[in-house]
Amino acid sequence: MFKEMRRQDKKLDHTEAIDIIESGKYGILSTAGSNGYAYGVPMSYAYVNNCICFHCAVEGHKLDNIEQNDRVSFCVVGDTAILPESFSVRYKSVILFGRALEVFGEEKRTALEAIIAKYSPDYIKEGSEYIKNSSGDTRLFKIEIEHMTGKAGR
Repeated sequence: MFKEMRRQDKKLDHTEAIDIIESGKYGILSTAGSNGYAYGVPMSYAYVNNCICFHCAVEGHKLDNIEQNDRVSFCVVGDTAILPESFSVRYKSVILFGRALEVFGEEKRTALEAIIAKYSPDYIKEGSEYIKNSSGDTRLFKIEIEHMTGKAGR
């Protein structure tokens, strides 16, 4: 179902790919629209229980797309540097494919706490209060990973 990576010499092992995901600052979520166009949007996220978790508003473009087709792609790029003298770029990246599923209850709270811990580690107490007060205004999805490749150049 998924193509093999063409440049096997640049392929990262599973552990290296997970390290890139865990240390990434943001990822690009790509969905398929009903109009036939792909839609890519930068997202904050956390890696929880072998899934990518992200939060969002209660309605919007990406949610319309996920409702229509829950198959998504997510890309994280890390550790990049332009190498002008060799007309190249040093990079590490991960692309994964999976299904986006909405989560509720304890699983939702755990994922939201992981996002707070990643992006606001000095504000855990305030983040917990924020989660409690705004949980009804937030939806939480996880991407159950079906296929993943990591790649590094230079």
